[in-house]
Amino acid sequence: MPAPQSLSRTPLRTDFLSASDAARLVAHVGVTQVLQLMTDAVEADYGRWNDFDKSARTAAHSASGVIELMPVADVHDYAFKYVNGHPGNPRCGLPTVMAFGALADVATGMPRFVSELTLTTALRTAATSAMAARRLARPNSRCMALIGNGSQSEFQALAFMAMLGVRELRLFDIDAAASHKLVRNLQAFLPQFAATAHIAASVQEAVQGADIVTTATADKTRATIVPNHLVQAGMHINAVGGDCPGKTEFDAALLHRAQVFVEYEPQTRMEGELQQMPADFAVTELWRVVQGLAPGRSSSQQITLFDSVGFALEDYSALRTMQLLARRAGLLSQIELVPSLSDPKDLFSAVLLAQDEARLRLMERKTA
Repeated sequence: MPAPQSLSRTPLRTDFLSASDAARLVAHVGVTQVLQLMTDAVEADYGRWNDFDKSARTAAHSASGVIELMPVADVHDYAFKYVNGHPGNPRCGLPTVMAFGALADVATGMPRFVSELTLTTALRTAATSAMAARRLARPNSRCMALIGNGSQSEFQALAFMAMLGVRELRLFDIDAAASHKLVRNLQAFLPQFAATAHIAASVQEAVQGADIVTTATADKTRATIVPNHLVQAGMHINAVGGDCPGKTEFDAALLHRAQVFVEYEPQTRMEGELQQMPADFAVTELWRVVQGLAPGRSSSQQITLFDSVGFALEDYSALRTMQLLARRAGLLSQIELVPSLSDPKDLFSAVLLAQDEARLRLMERKTA
């Protein structure tokens, strides 16, 4: 029997970055360096906001959480992310948030890059927070309250120390073990910024006198994490945790006091703090601030609130950043995600070839 013919002289391969290799990459480059590069990438893509075909993400809700798909494209690239949010997952040994995504060529549809996005999502969320805060927080902000000390918290803390000059962290979580975990993980980084981290006994203790308040809680509920009366003039609120329908962290009274900034308004009205507000409540999309078309903070006494729900454009920026860094570090592998065909119209030949290969292996075993 003749040997099977190759499907193609040039097999089609897609770059792949695993969860383990993503962690190795961040360790190799440095967490704060990756955060800075990702912030720059997100900022650059917000600077060409109108080049992208945008839509709100689609979501499948259940009693235990949500699964979402987040697409975005320009004339060259298509990107998407699959991401979940299941607050009860830690009880069964799984992260609350898990994600993966891909980059593809618009011209052909060929998937160029597939990657983990669980670690990368935490990085890009912190990068976007820092990008927004550089325009919305007071320039001399040195103290940040960080409410919710789970998987996002280290990245938020490092981004604000490295890029905003935060030198005092006040931490609070209803799970004290999470706060102690955060302090342990930050110990190696605090000296390089001459920074301190203090575990507060309450939200009030953490927030009192802070310049920036970051909330990153997980429970899918309408909550008031920081009561309106604790928010003082001049504070910048980085609201990260309210990111799906039925999940908020602040009450409407605070939003009426603040100037509210969002990523993509149609999505934020469905998912963010804006769920509580009327359709005509005025907000500013962040890209307008980045491009100089709208003001950011206008006075030292103004309360600014970044209603951050996460947007697909940020994942596009993050995917491109991680692929470039992984290629330079030699950490990309390749997978055969698409069949290589001698005749692109003959998909069935892949089945016939596999059948021939199986027969050949059987014959070889019989003659061995």
